[in-house]
Amino acid sequence: MSEMEEETRMSKGSLAPGPTATIEPDAGVAGRAGHTRAIGLPPSLLRVGGLLATIVIIMVVFQIQNSFFLTGNNMLELVRSMSTLGIVALGEMLVIIAAEIDLSVGAVYGFCAMALGEMWIHGVPVYVALPATLAIGALIGVVNAFFTVVVRIPSFIVTLGMFSLAQGLTYLISGSQSINPQFANPPVDAGQYAFFHGLSGATLPFNIPVQILWLVVAAVIIGLLLHRSLFGFRLTALGGNPEAARLVGLPVKSYKFWVFAISGLCAAVGGILDFSFISSTSPNAGINNITFPTFAAVIIGGASLSGGRGTVIGTLAGALLLGTLANGLNLNLVDPFVQLIAVGIVTIAAVALDRWASTLHGRTART
Repeated sequence: MSEMEEETRMSKGSLAPGPTATIEPDAGVAGRAGHTRAIGLPPSLLRVGGLLATIVIIMVVFQIQNSFFLTGNNMLELVRSMSTLGIVALGEMLVIIAAEIDLSVGAVYGFCAMALGEMWIHGVPVYVALPATLAIGALIGVVNAFFTVVVRIPSFIVTLGMFSLAQGLTYLISGSQSINPQFANPPVDAGQYAFFHGLSGATLPFNIPVQILWLVVAAVIIGLLLHRSLFGFRLTALGGNPEAARLVGLPVKSYKFWVFAISGLCAAVGGILDFSFISSTSPNAGINNITFPTFAAVIIGGASLSGGRGTVIGTLAGALLLGTLANGLNLNLVDPFVQLIAVGIVTIAAVALDRWASTLHGRTART
């Protein structure tokens, strides 16, 4: 049977050939379908539309408070500053769609940046250190998947432990010190430094930061993987109903290995890009500005904690909302700790909305 035939069969309610493999939609799915028919638009699009409307309202408020907010330069800086968060959040989104969670991304982000710096200043050419760092990020994801899928420890516990482990290793290899390759002894090669800094510090035509290009590339790749491939279709199916997916023979374990590896890889990419832009990294990099905002961006963007639901555009919109809040509060000289409070409030509100919507869909299905 071809993959196209299999996908067609799955779209009709059967995940594998044979009359015994038919899976009836659960109440949540039925509720969402009924809700969609009633209003004529997919719930995911309505969620993103509401989120974008919220962002516009917040932008208007910040513009009233500070006329610099909606200038072209500030808008480019806003998108540039949220690009790393967006890349890491896209990897996290895949894990959550698979009905798992990765709490280690912030620590992996910081550890990979520090590992790259330490390799580089100790004589490893940056052209070798870069792919090695990407491999480290993916390998950490594979380790998370092994203990989650094979050992069967809940991913919440596994990745929380990995968070602590990666953070401890970062402090250990760095001696609790920040590093800047420019001021290493001996200093790194000038040509290598120019190449590395250009990864994030360069600008494209119209003064567009190159970090925005990296975000677009990541979004396109993961968008095609999730929304235009059999992998993404199966991932959504197994996340929405893992037991049914196992019964019909979907490779649940291998898919979860892949999404954890991609999550680790995205965290490594984020750490590299910010290290490149700032030209330095510290042992606590990513702990506050990546870990929980990443989770918040995915949930705000409409992904379900129970798995089986999530979109690239929703996740990017969630990251944009958080970036807008951070940028606007900074322009208005609001204390950074207040920004953490804002992220916490928005995250709790998003989870509450998700639960409320799920309950509403279930009631709609029963009626």
